[in-house]
Amino acid sequence: MNNAWKRAVENALNSAIDSMTPVGGGDFARAFSATLSNQTRVFIKTHESPPAHFFTTEATGLEWLRSAKALNVPKVLAVSDDPPFLAMEWIEIGAGTHSTEVEFGQALAQLHQRGFKQVDFEHVGFDYYGRPDGRTTGSLGVPNEVCESWPEFYSSKRLLPLAKLAHDRQALPEGCVNDIELLCQKLGEFGAADEAACLLHGDLWAGNRVVDINAQSWIIDPAAHGGHREFDLAMMQLFGGYDAVCFEAYNEVFALESGWRSRVALHQLAPLIVHAIKFGGSYGAATKRALKHYV
Repeated sequence: MNNAWKRAVENALNSAIDSMTPVGGGDFARAFSATLSNQTRVFIKTHESPPAHFFTTEATGLEWLRSAKALNVPKVLAVSDDPPFLAMEWIEIGAGTHSTEVEFGQALAQLHQRGFKQVDFEHVGFDYYGRPDGRTTGSLGVPNEVCESWPEFYSSKRLLPLAKLAHDRQALPEGCVNDIELLCQKLGEFGAADEAACLLHGDLWAGNRVVDINAQSWIIDPAAHGGHREFDLAMMQLFGGYDAVCFEAYNEVFALESGWRSRVALHQLAPLIVHAIKFGGSYGAATKRALKHYV
């Protein structure tokens, strides 16, 4: 154990750590359940060599989402990039019900419905895609500089940078990078390209939604940014884990644009390329299949 970050956590929380137990589930950071000397239980993440500003960027995203007051988001207790750690309130895991799925869909719709510029948090009042601090997100450090439209953002800050990285690492089947470049020239042709930016979770696969002992949903591990709301919904469908009633409840609160189901694979392209780069396997072929819908 790196004593520097452990001591930093104890100083920030003004309490000694009596015990720590590793927690699984992530593919990048190390995570722990920690019990403090006052018997408070907290969740702590760290990493030996994370990207620059990794944990403070995540903490900022958590606070943005928490400030929107639409979804349950764990409170950030302390954070540091040197030494690197993020400490948050502990969530006691339970099981969901039919109502859990309905309520999550409604709450996510409420988050997206408010838009990006309407979220009431300090220094953020912007109607654009990206992040006001311009910081990268995720272990691959995808860019988030400000863009005025979704086609510009999705092409220049997601698909093209990821395609280059995939090419450099030979992570995609032959022809995929060229198809991605062609697709980026016509992103406005598939509908709903002019929707206003929303504050997104940004990595809303089922593992980043947890359910507590009261059957209430919480969102964790965000890659928060201003983006297209269909991206969150597409990510939710990439690996399963969300019931159909969740999407129905979302649509009842904030009706989706016509043809949104036909664009699911379009929004899944970026995470598929990320997974092809990081894990290989079948993700390259899945990327190629998704591209066939649009080029």
